[in-house]
Formats: sequence, structure tokens, C-alpha cells
Amino acid sequence: MDLRKQMWTVLAVLSLIVQHSQAKVPWEVQRYDGWYNNLAYHSRGAVGSRLVRLLPARYSDGVLQPLQEPQLPNPRRVSDVTASGPSGLPSAHNQTVLSVFFGYHVAFEIQDSRPPGCPPEFMHIRVPEGDPVFDPNRTGRVLLPFQRGPWEKHSSQSPNNPRTQVNLVTAWLDGSSIYGPSSSWSDALRSFSGGLLASGEQSDMPKRRGGSNLMWSAADPSTGQYGPEGLYELGNGWGNENVFTMAEGILWFRYHNYIASQLREKQPSWSDEDLFQSARKTVVATFQNIAFYEWLPGFLGEKTMSPYLGYQKFVDPGISPEFQAAAIRFASTMAPPGVFMRNKTCHFQKVVNIDGSTAPAIRMCNSFWNRQNPNLKSGQDIDHLIMGMASQIAEREDNIIVEDLRDYMYGPMRFSRSDLVALTVQRGRDFGLPSYNQVREGLGLAPVERWGDINPQLNTTNPQLFRDLADLYHGDISKLELFPGGLLECVDGPGQVFSSIILDQFNRIRNGDRFWFENTQNGLFTAEELQTIRNTTFHDVITAVSSAEAEDIQRRVFFWKDGDPCPQPSQVTTSELHPCTNATKLNYFDAGSKAGFGILVICLFLFPVVSFLMALVVAYFRKSKFKKFQKAGANNTTKEPAAGITACEWQGPKKPLRPVNLLVDDKRRLQVFDQSGPAQRSLSLGSQTHLDVLLSSDYYRRALLMKVPKEYDLVLYFEDEGQREEFVRYLRSEVTAGGQELAVRDMTEKEILREAVTRDQRTQIVETFIRSAFAKVLEIEKAGARDLSGASCRKTREALQTELTGTEFADALGLKPDSLFVDSMFTLADKDGNGYLSFQEFLDVIVIFMKGSPEEKSKLMFSMHDVDGDGFLSKEDFSRLLRSFIEISSSLLSKGQAEEAIQAMLQAAGFNDKEQITWEDFHFLLRDHEKELKFAQLNIKGMEKEGGNRLSRHQRVSFITPETNSSPLEGDTQFSSGLGKDGQELRRRQGKRSGLQSPKVYVKPKKDHSNRNAVQQKIQHFKRFIENYRRHIVCFTIVYGITAGVALERCYFYGLQADSSGVPETSAVGIVVSRGSAAAISFLYPYMLLTVCRNLITLGRETFLNRYIPFDAAIDFHRFMAMSAILLTVTHCLGHVVNIYVFSVSDLSILACLFPRVLANNGSEMPMRWSWWFFQTVPGMTGILLLFIFAFMYVFASHYFRRISFQGFWLTHYLYVVIYILTVIHGSYALLQQPSFYIYLIPPALLFLLDKLISLHRKKVEIPVVNATLLPSGVTFLEFKRPQGFMYRSGQWVRVACLTLGTDEYHPFTLTSAPHEETLSLHIRAVGPWTSHLREAYTPDNVEQLGTYPKLYLDGPFGEGHQEWTDFEVSVLVGGGIGVTPFASILKDLVFKSSVKFKTQCRKVYFIWVTRTQRQFEWVSDIIREVEEQDSLDLVSVHIYITQLAEKFDLRTTMLYVCERHFQKVWNRSLFTGLRSVTHFGRPPFVSFFSSLQEVHPEVGKIGVFSCGPPGLTKNVEKGCQQMNKRDQAHFIHHYENF
Repeated sequence: MDLRKQMWTVLAVLSLIVQHSQAKVPWEVQRYDGWYNNLAYHSRGAVGSRLVRLLPARYSDGVLQPLQEPQLPNPRRVSDVTASGPSGLPSAHNQTVLSVFFGYHVAFEIQDSRPPGCPPEFMHIRVPEGDPVFDPNRTGRVLLPFQRGPWEKHSSQSPNNPRTQVNLVTAWLDGSSIYGPSSSWSDALRSFSGGLLASGEQSDMPKRRGGSNLMWSAADPSTGQYGPEGLYELGNGWGNENVFTMAEGILWFRYHNYIASQLREKQPSWSDEDLFQSARKTVVATFQNIAFYEWLPGFLGEKTMSPYLGYQKFVDPGISPEFQAAAIRFASTMAPPGVFMRNKTCHFQKVVNIDGSTAPAIRMCNSFWNRQNPNLKSGQDIDHLIMGMASQIAEREDNIIVEDLRDYMYGPMRFSRSDLVALTVQRGRDFGLPSYNQVREGLGLAPVERWGDINPQLNTTNPQLFRDLADLYHGDISKLELFPGGLLECVDGPGQVFSSIILDQFNRIRNGDRFWFENTQNGLFTAEELQTIRNTTFHDVITAVSSAEAEDIQRRVFFWKDGDPCPQPSQVTTSELHPCTNATKLNYFDAGSKAGFGILVICLFLFPVVSFLMALVVAYFRKSKFKKFQKAGANNTTKEPAAGITACEWQGPKKPLRPVNLLVDDKRRLQVFDQSGPAQRSLSLGSQTHLDVLLSSDYYRRALLMKVPKEYDLVLYFEDEGQREEFVRYLRSEVTAGGQELAVRDMTEKEILREAVTRDQRTQIVETFIRSAFAKVLEIEKAGARDLSGASCRKTREALQTELTGTEFADALGLKPDSLFVDSMFTLADKDGNGYLSFQEFLDVIVIFMKGSPEEKSKLMFSMHDVDGDGFLSKEDFSRLLRSFIEISSSLLSKGQAEEAIQAMLQAAGFNDKEQITWEDFHFLLRDHEKELKFAQLNIKGMEKEGGNRLSRHQRVSFITPETNSSPLEGDTQFSSGLGKDGQELRRRQGKRSGLQSPKVYVKPKKDHSNRNAVQQKIQHFKRFIENYRRHIVCFTIVYGITAGVALERCYFYGLQADSSGVPETSAVGIVVSRGSAAAISFLYPYMLLTVCRNLITLGRETFLNRYIPFDAAIDFHRFMAMSAILLTVTHCLGHVVNIYVFSVSDLSILACLFPRVLANNGSEMPMRWSWWFFQTVPGMTGILLLFIFAFMYVFASHYFRRISFQGFWLTHYLYVVIYILTVIHGSYALLQQPSFYIYLIPPALLFLLDKLISLHRKKVEIPVVNATLLPSGVTFLEFKRPQGFMYRSGQWVRVACLTLGTDEYHPFTLTSAPHEETLSLHIRAVGPWTSHLREAYTPDNVEQLGTYPKLYLDGPFGEGHQEWTDFEVSVLVGGGIGVTPFASILKDLVFKSSVKFKTQCRKVYFIWVTRTQRQFEWVSDIIREVEEQDSLDLVSVHIYITQLAEKFDLRTTMLYVCERHFQKVWNRSLFTGLRSVTHFGRPPFVSFFSSLQEVHPEVGKIGVFSCGPPGLTKNVEKGCQQMNKRDQAHFIHHYENF
């Protein structure tokens, strides 16, 4: 005996002790569930016990698969052949209908295996095509629903342990049909007063069903009513199956209360429990006596039962499947099509049908599961029904079963009618019953060899039946099944087979029952009481509890003999009864449900759209607020608007009107100013012979169009017509004063707008003009010139006839219109001096710049400034030439720097010795830069679109000065150092005294083996990729391997292994998808917390774990996990959408298997509506809330909204606490499985909590700011006190909050101070609302108003990849924009460590600073200057790239490059930055640079590359590293950070 059984034994003993102590009854009270009846085998006969097979099971596989078609015939055809026939034949023994339904009551008392098993398995019965009842339309697709019964879970394992069904009630005749099969059921029926069962509205009627799930509540097939309402609460769960068994149950309910009332009269001092248990044992004993000694002999054909020999403890009373699924079903042949009702005076009353008509009897087929039968409203009606059944003769004991059961048996709501015979045959196959002949042999009977020998008498009268039966079984009588065979052998009662099975079953029940009323050893009754029970008949019971007197019904109520009272009017036939209602179908998911379900699903998936719209609203208000803030700051410096006439300029269709001021200056130019002051446009009135002005003649007459030849037109809207007339008069006076003519015409406003040439139209014309010029110069085909090939001849001709203005020419060059360079170039090109450039004039200049030799280009530049044309440049002319180039960098150079550059070039040109120079002198000045001049072109808008003859990026070598003897560039330019004799030690730049001696350019690679073919490069690239990202790959594989593992495990479980869950027959796909994704989510969401444990990550960097875990990629991995989790969440939701739909159309029996903790199968069939799943379950409601929160969190976490509203991102991300709480609640309801989310959550949650506690103790410490400086380019410098014990490494970052801006909004910034400094410093650029407000908070006015600098909250430091710069011998630092901040700290730290002789692995650092202008972040220049002063060992090589200028080989940039180099030669510092660092123009060519490092440092195996800045910069660095890693040389390892 295992531990479980021992525990049950202890509990049972304790229960008995409690019961005896409370009730004080002197006998052992029998358990309701049948346990411990047999003290040796406790579960025998108990609820849930196995059926006891008389013979081995017969399954197709020997284990569990039933025999079906085609091995066996169609059950419906078997029913048609074996059980069809006319009704109306009376019982051969005059058995009454009361005997039939008492037999049903007895069957319900001892056996119940009809509820569907779990998981649901279906054996639907195919209806033959053209069946007159079920398929009159000959569809051939009708199925009679059938679901396999419950089985013992430890069976179905092997042929030695085949599937064995279980009995859901006790096998004992112990009154379970009266009191229920459990103590809780009994308690639900009791009143707990006077020992009575609870009554309903009438004292002689039981309660109608309330909210309990005790009673089976199938649907009424005749009315469609379903649900528990209206059903009586009885001990027999199937007691309401029809009104006749219901009347039997009510009869025994009354009898218990009758006995209890009598006992109370005799023993008024007894407690309720004493009365109830005493009445119960008397009723059970009476029921045993009647069932075994009064009803059973008559049912078996007046057979005499063997005498009782006493209790036999080794007898197993278990119900046999042969008895349950075949033998006892013989009673169905005796059931009539209708049942009479009569009163005491023998008046057989008319009954009311469901349509209001009347009939002589209650129709059997319309009495199933009646809730409101009009004929049974009171206890008196029940009495009339009982008396009617006692007087009515049952149907003949033969093979014929009435059509009410064979064609109109109740079925499920999906198909409301069925065939009882077909269902019985199918049930036998489900139970694996042996064949008819196998049972005969097992019972010691001779097997039948010929079909007619089954029933010779029937074969004589109906031989065709056996011929048809033989045809069904293909002539093989060994296949004949037990029920049809046993049914056919019956003659005026059960045949040999059925009689033997029934006798065996009842004998085992009686002999094995320790509480049998005749067992004198159990002490239940005295001899006198026992005799009273034996003398009590069913007649006595009826007369005791009904209005019938003793003489109103016959003494032997199970038979009616001549002379008995109240003979029936006639044998009931179907012809005189109300017809049976036909089968109906029901779709659980009606049209209304479909619409509501669809709308809800759409609404749920619109959550992201709603959150997106709300985010847009938030972004709009944040932008508006920020713009107002910026506007408020700009208003302090706004200029006064220009004087003149005010109007609004029309800029084109769908564009807003722009307020302008109009004024004619001294040079007779019409100046168009915007409201802030600067002139937006200047129109020369003096160059026009006449001026056309068009005025609108409609729409308030406010519009005016001024036609401007060779430019775009000016369209103005005035406030009213009077103001317009004032402007016209003003314009006329100015024009006529110059002797010109003003032509004014009227036109409609629509025609004016159609006539006007807008700025966009003019831009298109100019673009076509420039592309045409380049197509001609570079000899590009028309297809390469883009629009030219598709443009109309008119547009092309119009473009080629266009003449460019000086402004358009300057715009094409990307320069200001008043630039000296533009003025000189335009004057040179404008040969006819008309103030415009024709196509040919423009072409002549472009040809030289695009295809000319260096001499031609220098000569052209010389001619541009040779004003007199005498072939000489004076000192003033040469200064003007230099200024024309240097002014391009007006934002780069101060006025003093520009003058210094000019003086340096004048000195280089030899103006110290001569007053003027020739072209030869000028060209000699450019001798060192002939190569740059050769490739120099004029960078004009539109040129890059033509692409021809342009240099590739790798050819644009930038930052290492070429030697004069270097050969022309070829392919990938590479670099080599001329420093060092052996070339094996690390190169260093020479000291300050030796000038700028960087590694020199060389053309041909020195290592030929680095040039591999494409396949080898791919292989090498792959190797380097694996080497670079091996930690990432391992972590990715582990995390997503676990994710996939837990997901697949759940998918496998619910798809293949969960036999008891019901998944395979229901929503297999939906359940598998939802549970698999839920398992993955359960892992991802908790462990996502580890990626934001900043303090633990920082600590982990300092340990050996950094060699295995890529802590740098924590945030990237966080995003990746989050995106994976949200995709899985959507998948989870889609799975549940499918699930809920399937659940809403699935029978309750299926759902009860799937959700046994939530739903109980009570036979009502109707599933819960979809709204219940969404809004009345904890998972549904929490799931909707989670989806809503996720929508907001993920939308606000997107890059765009995070940048617009960081506070919105921060606040919505704090909802993670709610998410984890809701997720725990979501899974805790355990609809399908025990919750597991908390198991995954606990470890990372504890670590995350620890990390939060570390941060919390730092966050609320106020840090005083020591110094705050507002630097150019919107950068705010903050220097603040270093907290005690604050240790950090260069390159690390912190999170700060400003107390004046709110204490909960923290933003990350990299420290620009070095670890050795006593204070901490940050450089914060104002690019968003918070940083802009921070800058405003530290303005002198605000600081003066507060009296001190606003204090900070500090959280950190936190580590990142940049802090690992010390791990490489050679490190490359690439900073773009404000991304230089981590490198400021690193550079200062490096120089400090070298000055104090601190040993580091890093021996050389290359710092590349990419900026639009060096003035953008002047503080970086100060830091670099400080580094250069302290860098005595020449550890740092700095290169600055200024990207605001045109490309490297643009002519203007080339000239700046020349100026820069001459300046460096003289002063050993940059003209632009004032640093010794090399300054370049354009963007850095990373591939060329990295290639040169491989040559400069050939012995270095790994080079660390650290970049920080905008994504475009880091992406280009990454591409460069990847390309270099294709080669078999130094390995570049890239670390990057984007803010």
C-alpha cells in the first residue's frame, strides 16, 4: 500500500470518528462515495473505480483504438436492421411502464460512464446518405456526435493493460441515486433540519436547480432550452433525463422525508444527523429489497433469485462493461413511445403538448430534459404520472425499439437528435466489448455458427432481418457485436447472454456489499426491522408518499394483471401522439458574436495605433513648448524688422504665405525682407527696360504679380486694395525716376497664380541647366543625365536658354552671393557683362575646372584676380585672392587668424622682395600641391548626381601629407611611416621641434599576400566577425537557445504529450502557439532586467566575466530582447484570439477537459461566450491591460519619441513594475497549467532589486556645482564636486538630474574629467527640451536669481566599451560632434598616466575628431591643446576633420588646403584650430587610415577602435573595420556608443 492509500485510510478513519462523535449513531455510517465498503480493497465499488471486465477487451490495436468502419458495419445501419419495427405491442409478461423506469433508476444507481472522457476523443457516427430521418436531403455529410467515455488514466498502456473505463458513481445499491455519490452532494440536498432533504416551493417536491453543478443539464431537444435552471436537484445526476425517471427520483425524495418525519415523531430528541442517517439506512435497505427481490426477478422473466449466503469480502462488485454497455440496455426495448397520466378515479387525462395541443399520453421523444413541462407543475401531477405508469403496459420484450429512442433520442445541441441503438453499438466499440460469440463462450454457452440460430423464432417470422445482418457483417458471424446479438436473441425477456450478465452483476453487488441490508454482521438492523424492510414493497412506498390509496394501484406495481385497478385505455402507439420534433442544429458562435468578437479584436490590435496617436499628441505639445522656449530665447536677440511696405509673399501651391517688408534702396534694388530683418531677395530695377505688374481683379483685389525676367516672379498679397495701390504708386515713382516703363494689367487671381513662375519651378529649370552642362562636359549619355532623356523638348530648350543670376550661381557653388570668390568667378565668366551667365559662358568655366590641367586651373584662378588683365598680381590682388578662399571658412577662422594666414602666404609668395608676381610665380607657389590641383574640381550642386569622372572615396586621401616624389594614386591608397629604421617598434610622431612628420603616403602595398580573392576575403571576414563577436554570439545562442528550448518544450508537451489536456481535439494550433510563446516570454521578460542592471554590469566589467560576457552590448541586447518579447507577445495574443474563438464554438465537455480547475462538465454543452474569456477571467482582463501598457511602452520607447519626449519614455518605462505584477497575476489563475513565470522572475528580479538599491542610496545625494560655463554651439560645461568614494575610469558615464528641472528625470552623459582630477565635469549639448532647459537653468541671470548654481543628483558611474582603451597597444578614438566627450577624459587620463610613468598596455592613441567646424566645440580644442602640451612622449596623434567645407578635391577646399600647409610650415600649427594637430577638410577615409595603421604597426595583432557619435559615423567606422578584417593582418575590434 503506497503512501497515498495510507493517507486515505487515515482520513477515512478520522471521518468515521467525527461522524460517530457528532451523530452518536451506534452503527457504522456508510460513505457516500463507496470507499471502504471492502476493508481489504478500499476502492472496490467506489466512485471512479474501474469497470470489471468479464472477458478480455477487443480493440483494433489491442490497447485502446476501437474497431470501426470498415472492420465493422456502420452503427446506424446496424440499428436500422436489428431494432426497427412497429411499436404498440404489449409486454409478454404485462410488465408496466413503472417497471421500465424503475429499472432505469436502478441502472443510474449503480453505473454511470456516459460523461465524455478527457482528453475528448470523438467517434462520430456517419449517417448513411439518404437516411430518411437524419439525411433527407442526401448530403452524405451528416454525423451523429459521439464522444468516448471516461477511462482510468493508468490503463491504455499495453495489451496487458488495455483501456478500461471507470464508473463515476458507486457500484453498490447504496442510495447514491437518492443522496448523491459524495458527501458534498448529499450536503447540497439536505435541509439540515429534522433529518430532511431540502424541499422546493412545494414540500413534496425537491429544490429546482440553482447555481450548483451537481445535476447533468443537457439541452431539451424539443424546445432548445439549456442550462441548469428548472431542473430538480436529485441524488441521481441524470435524474432529469426524462420526466419519468425524474418522477422516480422525486418518489424516493419523498420517501426519505416520510421516514425521517416518522422517526422524528418517535424520537423527538434525536439530532438532525441521527434522523438523517437513520432514515437514510432505512430507505437504502428498502430500495435494495425492492430492486433485488421485487423488480429484478420480473425484469428477467419471473426468475427466482438465489438466496443470500452472507457477505463475501472477496467478491468484486465492480460494474462490467458487458453489463453497462450491452446487457442492461435491453430495457430500452420495453420503453413506450408515450406515457399515460391518470388520477385515483382511473381517469386517464389528456396531456398538453409543446405546441398547446393535447394528446392521450406524454410523448417520450419530447420529454427529454424538460425544464417547464406543462403537465408536471405540482406534486399532484407527479402522483398522476406514477399512477399512469403503474397502469400502462410496457412495450414487448423483443428486439424492436420505438422510434422515440431509435430516431429521436436526444443529442447535443449541435445536432439535437440521435439514435440510441447506434449510440449503444458505438459505446460497445468504445468500451472494447468482446464479440457476441466470445461472450457466449466466456459464459459457458455454445457459440452460434449460423445467423438464424441466434433466435430461431425470430428467424422464422423475419428471416430477412438475419440476411441483412449477415450482409452488414460480410457473412462473418464472429464479428457480430454483443449488443445487437444479445438483443436479437431476446424472446419475451432477456436472452441467455443478457440474463447471465445481469444476474452475475447483481449477485456480485449483493454478495460483495458489507452494508447489504441482509448482512446481520454489520449491525444496521434488528431482526424486527429487517423483517419490516423485507415486507415493504414498491406499492407501499408509492402509497406512503403519494395521493394514491392502497386500492388505487395494484399490489405488484411492476406488473398489471387482469382485475387490477385502472386498466389502460389501449396500448400506446406513435400514431395517436404528438410528433417528435426534428433534429436542429446550433452554431455556438452566432452572427452577433462574430461581429462583437471581430470588433473587439480590431480594437485590441488598435492599441498601438491609439498609443501612437497619443504619442504624436505628446510630441506635438513637447515640440510646441520647446519651440516657444527657443523662440523666447531668440526674441532677446531678434533684430528690428526692416522698414517699408508690409505684405505677404506667395511661395507656391500648398505653401504658407510669408510676411515680408518691401523697400527700394539707394541702388534702385527692390529689397524683400522677412519679419526678422535679413534681406531674403534683391531685385535690380535699374537693369530692366520695363516692368510688368499684374493685378488681381477679383477676391478682394489684394494679389499682385511682378514679372522678373530671368528669375522667378514675385507674388504678393496685401491687406487690402488700398495698400496694394500704395505699393504700385511707390513702385511707379521709383521706376519712372530711372526712365523706365511700368506696365500694369488686370487679371483674375487664379490666372495670376497660374502665370507666376515660382521658386520651385525656377529651381528645376536651373537644375536642368546645370545637369545639361555637366552632361556635355563629362560626355555623359542622355540616360545618365537623368531628367534630360525624359524631359520634353520645350523644357530642355527653356533650360538651355536660361541665364543664371549671380545669386543662383553662388547657390550652385554653395557660397554666399556677396562672396569675393563668387564675385571674381562670375565677373570672369560673364563675358558679355550683362549680369547673367548664359549656358555657353557657364560651360567655358566648367570645362577648365572639370577637365583642365593643373596649369590651366591655376591660370584660371590667376586670371580671376588679375583685374587689369596685365598678367601681374599686385600685393592687393594676391591678398584679395587669398581672402576669397579664406572667407569660405569664415565660420572657422577668426579675423586675426585669417590675417595671419594671408601674411604667411604673402611671405611664401615672395612679396617681401617684389611688389607683384606673375602667373609663373603663382604656379610655383602651388608646386607641392600639384596632385591636389590635378584632381581639384568645382563642387557644384547637381554634380554629384552625374557621378562621372569623380574620385572614389578611397582615392580621396586626406590626413597624411604626401611626399613630393610619390606617384599618382592607384586603387586603395595605403600609408607607411618613414620613421624608424627597423620598422618593428611602435611609431611615434616626432617631437614638437621636428614639425609635422606623419607617416608618409605610399602607393603600392608592401604586402602582396594581403590581396586575396573574393572567396578568401569572405572567409577571412567571417573569421574576423566570429572573433569580434564571439562573446555576443555565445550569449545570443545561450539566451535564445533557452528561449527556443522552453518554447519548444511547451509546444511539444501540448502538441504531442498532453493526452489529458484535450488539446489534440480542440485548439491544437492556438494552444501550442500561445503556450509556446508564453514560455518564451516568461523567460525573456524577467531576464531582460539583467541588461539594465547598470551597477552590476559596471562591476562585472572589472571581473573575469568581461572575457565571456559582452557588457558593452547590454542596451543593444535589451532592445533586441524587448523586440523579440513584443513579437512573441503579439504571437501569444494571436494564439489566444484563435483559442477564444475555438473555445467559443467548442462543447463544454471539451473545455472542461482543457480547464478542469475552472470549468466543470455538467452536460449543458454551451461554452462560455467570448466576452467571458476577455472580461470575466483574470487572464483575460490582465491580458488586455498588459497589451494596453505594452502599446504605450513600446511606442514611447521608439527612437523618435524617445528623442522628442524623453520624460514620456521614462514615465512609460516605469510601468515595468505594473507589467511584472500583472504578468504574475495573469499566469497565477492557472487556466491551463500551473504558473511558472515567477520561477523565471525571482533570480533576475533579486539582482535587479539589488542594483536599484545601489542606485537609490546615491541618487538622492545633492551634488553642488562648482562651476558652470555656457560654451558656444549650445554646450554647457558643468564642473561639480566629486562625491566621497566616487571611483571611476576614463570613458565611463553617469546619469544626472537637475533639482530645478525635476528630481526624477535622469539623463546619461559621459564624464569629460579624468579620474585623477578632484572634481567631475560634463559637457552637455542643448539638443532637446531637457538639455535646453538645463542650459537655461545655468544662465548668469538664473544663477544670480537663485544665488547659487542649481544642484545635481548623480547616479553612477556606469561602464561602457570605451573604458577598455587601455587593453590595446594601439587604440583609435573616433568622435563625432558631442560624441567626443568620452575621449576628452581618455586623452587627459592617458597623458597624466604617461607623465607619472604609470605603466599601461596602450602605447599609441590616434584621436580623430569629426566636426562641422572647429568652433562648434571649442572646448575640445582646449583639451587637445592641453594634451599636446603635456604629451612629451608623443603618445597621442590627433587629426581633425572639418566637414562644413566642400569635399577634399573641390577647388576652394584645395586652396584652403594649400593655405593650411603653408601656415603649418611657418608656425608649426594649424591655421584653423591653432593646434599642432593636422586639420583636414571633408570626411575621414577610414579604410585608408586603417590600412596605413597595419603598415605603421605591423607587429600589433589587435587594434582597438572606439567610436562615439551619430549612428552614421559609427556605421562607417564599423564598415571600415569589417573591410580591413577581410585581410590577413591586424585585427580591428570596434567598440561604439550612440547617444
